Amino acid sequence: MYNTDLPTRAELPSARKLLHSTLVAAVIAGALLTTAVLPAEYGLDPTGIGSALGLKKMGEIKTALAREATEATPARPAPAAVAPAAVVPAPPPQTATAPAKPIASSAQAAARADEVSVTLKPGQGAEVKLDMRKGSKVAYRWATRGGAVNFDTHGDPINPPAGFYHGYGKGRQVDNDEGVLEAAFDGKHGWFWRNRSNADVVVILSTKGEYAAIKRVL
Repeated sequence: MYNTDLPTRAELPSARKLLHSTLVAAVIAGALLTTAVLPAEYGLDPTGIGSALGLKKMGEIKTALAREATEATPARPAPAAVAPAAVVPAPPPQTATAPAKPIASSAQAAARADEVSVTLKPGQGAEVKLDMRKGSKVAYRWATRGGAVNFDTHGDPINPPAGFYHGYGKGRQVDNDEGVLEAAFDGKHGWFWRNRSNADVVVILSTKGEYAAIKRVL
């Protein structure tokens, strides 16, 4: 038994009504795409509404930062061919030792502190990375002298796949940033800055926490 009667054929919407509803939904979706999605994601504003709502500027920032991150990623050389190894007599037995790890453990890298200064000429970019184990944390602060910069905080795992990207935060025309960076995986984690002004800008980075090394890689 049912508590609710099934609708009769006369009560069901006609094909004409369904077509009308579909067309209305399509028009609304197209309007949202043109006035909101395109300006906010790609900086495209054919109607001018995105500029009035501030969405076009958001999209321009996203596309500019994505382009700069792509420009800053160095091309990885193809692996060189390896010649076959010659057969040599086996050496005398030795005491086995553990292979060296590319990055020190969090316990070995704890309580390290550094300060790095980078000078950026107009249009120049630079990148500083920390060798960190997954889950390790580093308190950081960077500030600029002479102007603001665009920045992209991100990480690269050991032997990353093609096109890999893991970001922690981005910004445009910023003169300082601080916080705690927690490594999402074993690898190199840090900051990329670019000077878009017409004068030299100095970036001073201070770090303290669990990392094995700090190095400018670009």
